[in-house]
Amino acid sequence: MPQPEIVMVGPMPPLVTEQLDAGFTVHKLWLADDPDALIGEISERIVGIATAGHKPVDASFMDRFPNLRIVSNFGVGYDSVDAAHAGTRGVVVTNTPDVLTEEVADTAYGLMLMTVRELSAAERYLRDGKWLDGAYPLTRGSLQNRSLGIVGLGRIGKAIARRAEASGMAVSYHGRSRQSDVAYPYYATAVELARAVDTLMIVVPGGADTQHMIGREVFEALGPEGIVINVGRGSVVDEKALIAALKDGTILSAGLDVFETEPCRPDELIAMDRVVLLPHVGSASIHTRARMGQLVVDNLVETLAGRKPLSPVAETPVG
Repeated sequence: MPQPEIVMVGPMPPLVTEQLDAGFTVHKLWLADDPDALIGEISERIVGIATAGHKPVDASFMDRFPNLRIVSNFGVGYDSVDAAHAGTRGVVVTNTPDVLTEEVADTAYGLMLMTVRELSAAERYLRDGKWLDGAYPLTRGSLQNRSLGIVGLGRIGKAIARRAEASGMAVSYHGRSRQSDVAYPYYATAVELARAVDTLMIVVPGGADTQHMIGREVFEALGPEGIVINVGRGSVVDEKALIAALKDGTILSAGLDVFETEPCRPDELIAMDRVVLLPHVGSASIHTRARMGQLVVDNLVETLAGRKPLSPVAETPVG
């Protein structure tokens, strides 16, 4: 029997590519001399799309494939996929939750500790030979007696909260609604949460609903000892407002693993020694990326074999 045909939007890890090549006829769009012409030739035969957010899988792109059954997304965040439109067509969208929860939570906690205690700056101080001239200055920040507000208390947010509690931090949260099974104090808006804490951890996904939800008003509410950590999506934070808040002392510092544009060289942020910057490495270990990749493959295999996908997103529930 002929193999099912799928489109791979952009490069994916070897584990994914090798397994998909073995089980499907894979059309790699980024390698085509004329991607539009290729789509025109294969559109009616395509039943699946594999994507890692390289380009938007929006309504117009999906609608070029009349027999599409699944979009399998590499990553928890799937804001590059129009899942709502997929749902109207009966197309399943899947992501890769759970398998990266603990890895991202470890990164988030480490980034918070690095930022609060200026560990990156202290290391640079040693590497530059400055320790020979005197001790590194005492840091204004400390985890002791700090309070953590988590914007987005999902799987990853809860894993971060457990780590913060173990450090003695008081935890509060903001989300779309109060969670009945969560004992942490809940705040109806991000501004209210920021007023109640001195450290803000952002774990919400991107998209129109969260675009720039963390901006000047939130920074002012957080205050001059405030620290912002973002491991969600760069679009959630108004980066220009963040830079201004750091420059004028509205907040103390920031730790960022994500940015509004990626990849990037954020020169204004790089120039601020107390800011900690990572190149979107929240889940970037061989162990975790392998598990994510396997889930991308397994979702495609199960769905296209007529079985239930393993991790459909909320907009495209499977009965």
